[in-house]
Amino acid sequence: MTFAILTQKEFASHANSASYRSFMQTPEMASLLEKRGFKIQYVGWKTGTQITISALLYSIPMTGGFHIEVNCGPVITDRSHLQDFYQSLQDYAKNQGALELIIKPYDTYQTFNSDGNPISEPNQDYINELTHIGYSFDGLQTGYPGGEPDWHYVKDMEGITEKDLLKSFSKKGKPLVKKAKSFGMKLKRLNRDELQLFKDITSSTSDRRDYLDKTLDYYQTFYDSFGDKADFMLATLNFHDYYTNLEKDQGKLAQKIEKLQKDLEVNPHSEKKQNQLREFSSQFETFEVRKKEAKEYIEKYGDQDVILAGSLFVYMPQESTYLFSGSYTEFNKFYAPAVLQEYMMLETIKRGIPRYNFLGIQGIFDGSDGVLRFKQNFNGYIVRKMGTFRYYPNPLKFKALSLIKRILGRS
Repeated sequence: MTFAILTQKEFASHANSASYRSFMQTPEMASLLEKRGFKIQYVGWKTGTQITISALLYSIPMTGGFHIEVNCGPVITDRSHLQDFYQSLQDYAKNQGALELIIKPYDTYQTFNSDGNPISEPNQDYINELTHIGYSFDGLQTGYPGGEPDWHYVKDMEGITEKDLLKSFSKKGKPLVKKAKSFGMKLKRLNRDELQLFKDITSSTSDRRDYLDKTLDYYQTFYDSFGDKADFMLATLNFHDYYTNLEKDQGKLAQKIEKLQKDLEVNPHSEKKQNQLREFSSQFETFEVRKKEAKEYIEKYGDQDVILAGSLFVYMPQESTYLFSGSYTEFNKFYAPAVLQEYMMLETIKRGIPRYNFLGIQGIFDGSDGVLRFKQNFNGYIVRKMGTFRYYPNPLKFKALSLIKRILGRS
């Protein structure tokens, strides 16, 4: 039983055999990190020749030493020696001259239903496992501490077929996706030389929501590193096609209205048919409004496929992940992100992946989290990860350097 440096092949073999792990713990992410200037290392725990724990860790120089981190890991197939592994990581960090070691485990601390009500007990033992041997804990938090979520919205896909997918959505989600699909949107998978289109969307969204966007170079490197395990997807709409679809649907509605009017001539006192006529007539007027709006879009954009929204999706054997996205507010009424989400879940089913991770929500359930409200349309559940743990091999040196930084105004 020993802590070991692993080869990429050993790490990949073990990680692929685990029942859960994040895309952050993959050779593809290692490739991305190396291209971004990080030093990477695969480590693990071996019992005889069998690997039971593995991790991709990355490091980068910082004032006075190195920052070493395990993000969304380690990958675990047997927890028996997990505490030994965490202790060995401390020794490894010391030997590497680390000033700080950060661990962000992928273990689930607690599970909640879609509304945020707990459906499991909190697993305090997982936290004790680390704090008992000298890691400091940032605490259970909400929001996006350090820009990363501790709360994930997920959906189990096992047992759901492509045919049944829509039925699995929430009461609000079903009509939302149906309506979004009625507009005639097209989905486009981007090539590397088209990634500026994706970057334009995420830049627009980050400016609106006041968060730091990734660079175009980052997206290009991500594309290169993940290959066919990632999809940069756009939802587009041609407003000429949209107008044609409106006319077609309105024509079908007009036929229903005409039939109702004839029925009421025969039976003018049918309250049910009178109510239907009022409802259909209201829908007919809505089509008139939408056709007027469509003509305005045609005047502005002509006969081109206009980009409404975009998303980056990642595929791993254990789960697929909804990573980055953006949309243009001008086109919010077309609900393009809902069509992109349906695409991703269909692709998850096709690839035989058992779980879809929508990733971050705030962990606040008072109705203020619009991201949560959107994801609830797809009828999943919520998992709370453990959070962030820190170890300082030389705490006095770390405190002294932190004080100097504050004095110099660098923190």
